[in-house]
Amino acid sequence: MKKQQKLLYKIIVAAILFFGAFFFSAEEKVFRLLCLVAAYIIVGLPILLKAVKNIGHGQVFDENFLMSLSTIGAFVIGEYSEGVAVMLFYQVGELFQSYAVAKSRKSIASLMNIRPDYANIEQDGKIIKVSPEEVKVDDVIVVNAGEKIPLDGHIIEGYSLIDTSAITGESVPREAAVGDEIISGCINLNGRLKVRVSRIYAQSTVAKILDLVENASSKKALLENFITRFARYYTPIVVLLAVAIAVFPPLLIKEALWSDWFYRALTFLVISCPCALVISVPLSFFGGIGAASRQGILVKGSNYLEALSKAEIVVFDKTGTLTKGSFEVCKVKGLGIDEAKLLELAAYAGFGSTHPVSQSIRKAYGKEPDFEKISSYEELAGRGTKAIVNGAEVLLGNKRLMDEFKIDFEEAKEVGTVVYVAENGVYKGYILIADEIKEDAISAIAALKKAGIKETVMLTGDNVAVAQNVAEKLGLDKFFANLLPAQKVEKVEVLMGEKSSDGKLVFTGDGINDAPVLALSDIGIAMGGVGSDAAVEAADVVIMNDEPSKIAQAIRISKKTLKIVRQNIVFALGVKLLVLVMGAGGIATMWDAVFADVGVSVIAILNAMRALKAK
Repeated sequence: MKKQQKLLYKIIVAAILFFGAFFFSAEEKVFRLLCLVAAYIIVGLPILLKAVKNIGHGQVFDENFLMSLSTIGAFVIGEYSEGVAVMLFYQVGELFQSYAVAKSRKSIASLMNIRPDYANIEQDGKIIKVSPEEVKVDDVIVVNAGEKIPLDGHIIEGYSLIDTSAITGESVPREAAVGDEIISGCINLNGRLKVRVSRIYAQSTVAKILDLVENASSKKALLENFITRFARYYTPIVVLLAVAIAVFPPLLIKEALWSDWFYRALTFLVISCPCALVISVPLSFFGGIGAASRQGILVKGSNYLEALSKAEIVVFDKTGTLTKGSFEVCKVKGLGIDEAKLLELAAYAGFGSTHPVSQSIRKAYGKEPDFEKISSYEELAGRGTKAIVNGAEVLLGNKRLMDEFKIDFEEAKEVGTVVYVAENGVYKGYILIADEIKEDAISAIAALKKAGIKETVMLTGDNVAVAQNVAEKLGLDKFFANLLPAQKVEKVEVLMGEKSSDGKLVFTGDGINDAPVLALSDIGIAMGGVGSDAAVEAADVVIMNDEPSKIAQAIRISKKTLKIVRQNIVFALGVKLLVLVMGAGGIATMWDAVFADVGVSVIAILNAMRALKAK
């Protein structure tokens, strides 16, 4: 802000001197010249010094060089007021640029306020403040009302309302009680909480978000790279053209005046400065990323924001993405065994699994297993688990697991996730588990179709009956069921072949087994609030509040940003081309040149700032 204020004061003083010079009469031209020279030094000296510095570093043909060359040339031919005007209005454009960039950065930097300053640890009955980096896993921290939650963990004592808006974009506070997981960066609103830390600070939610935001600008969009390359070749070409305009006509045309064509060349140089493009294009992308971040959508780079605008196919994982992933046991059906015993067998067989299905079975069992009864445990990816319980081999899993171990069983025709149980090769029954569809999933699919998505697809390891039920409720175009993680990759590879040459495929998932598909797709979107670390790491976009409707929102922001970028490119190049021709033909004056450079830059910057307000 100090830098902006300093520049503003310089512009005001230079403007007073510039306009004050015109109050002197023709006889007082020395005073007029002194005012103009003073004004030029105030606003022009930094540009001259920057041009010299850049030439020393091998960066000759930039906007500082063009401004310096054209204004010094204007002084040489006696056009003092026009030389000062070019520098003065160029600095006005720089002030607008500085303000716009600061506003863009502020929208993203507001996320930086989520960085915790300290953590409270209880030692010898006293609360001491330590750096969050010093806290270890399983340490117990105290979070008082009004404080930021410094680390991820589970509440072991207390009840409170948690403000998650900085992380998820949700304005409504969430209730948090004993046993609930809370994430760093949120604010504890009213109660006093004791939290057992589950991740060190470097692996916490807040640290990952900050890392994503800080590195987002390093990955440039194709249009940004095009503008950078364009400016690299464009600037030396226009300098050579300006030299040709100054030299050849006086040599080849008898009546041509050197001063007249030199003035035209200087005008041509001022017009040619590509500031509007070089400034406004990255600023538009930065604004779009800022707008998305405020909605709880973290885009890891402007290249991914650009790619989202070309999305044609959106593929979803089912559990935890379209459904809540909060499974509940709704039926236990035993065969030659009572329901309580079957539930106990299932709970023991899946005691070591982090899968939501196993967790729901353990929750329904409601007791702590006797670990002495379990002599071995093995997780079988995409199928279930196998454990030795009281010396008996117990299988817990889907139809594929039963077929693999050649268990004679009858397939249950139930809508929901069916988990089969077998003991020592004998089928013992099944447990039916239901998973709720997320509240906004139906509207999310409708919004995607409205946004121009050609095909919505669901991939799941669940059975066909469950998958069909979910797909029909949501209005999905396709679904594929009974898939192992490797088969999900194969399906995505097939779907990649169905999009157009310029189209993009988006995959959205939340589990660790989704990481390979997230990495394979054109744009991987992770549900970050409850998503696994591997999924968030592999994804290009992270949705912090786990709402699938945010995908359509991200696409809308992307399309609006790209529309603004293209408007600026067409406007800037169109005006410049027109005025360049006018300048070479002697129709445009230095004042027209100032508009073509500074005026176009200011208009393009103001247009680029609209990306910040993308809804």
